[in-house]
Amino acid sequence: MDVNIDYLQGWIGKTESRSDLVTSAPIAALSATLDRDDPYPRAGEAIAPLWHWLYFLPQYRHSEIGRDGHPVRGGFLPPVPLPRRMWAGSRFEFHQPIRVGDALSRTSRIVSVSAKEGRSGALVFVQVRHEIGNPGGLALTEDQDLVYRDNPGPADPAPSPRAAPRDEAWTREIVPDEVLLFRYSALTFNGHRIHYDYRYVTEVEGYPGLVVHGPLIATLLMDVLRRNMPGASVATFSFRAMKPLFANTPFAVCGRPENDGKTVALWARDAEGWLAMDATATLA
Repeated sequence: MDVNIDYLQGWIGKTESRSDLVTSAPIAALSATLDRDDPYPRAGEAIAPLWHWLYFLPQYRHSEIGRDGHPVRGGFLPPVPLPRRMWAGSRFEFHQPIRVGDALSRTSRIVSVSAKEGRSGALVFVQVRHEIGNPGGLALTEDQDLVYRDNPGPADPAPSPRAAPRDEAWTREIVPDEVLLFRYSALTFNGHRIHYDYRYVTEVEGYPGLVVHGPLIATLLMDVLRRNMPGASVATFSFRAMKPLFANTPFAVCGRPENDGKTVALWARDAEGWLAMDATATLA
């Protein structure tokens, strides 16, 4: 499929601004989804890192949704003509806590659009920066990496997997059934059909089963840190998706504090021992 990268780079610098209010109900619902026994969140309490994804939800009208369940392209994001869109990773700086009751503002900007030829065809990379503010000023900066590619053909080579580490200090097994994927899609108002429509994901996009959300895996990695270091304050976090995970196939979320006392290595390991997500947190 032809990609006019010069046209798509016309989206660089495009901005979008939104506002939202941090309410308690989504936090309580995500806590239940992650099988946590947290008390109901009260006004003024800090939300967990990455739980800002419960806010600024996409609110496109049904007539504006494309075949894949995402909004039709060509609004804020560039109209990349390749059918597969993947959240490849993000980098975060946590400047100050976001609290229940905060009025939030978010400014998003297209930082870069680039293309290259991969083993199975064209790839387009879009970097988006989100800056979230609360009454105290800038609270969070997130750089998000999106990758677009064509659906793979039967003769296309599969990417070479990488073995996951085995030296974790903490581990938790997750069985991502359809209910877990549905609840997370509902909480984040995510209509992407790869997470709930088995026929679509297998027959159209060529995956072997329902795909576990990348942000859900990242949230589970942060959650394993919170379970084992409940008093820790996270200053930065980054993750990179390495290999997809699928419904009803167990995987492990793992962590290991490094010797410097500030860095925590985190990763997700699939049932065959391959690295599914690689992440790093630094503590304040």
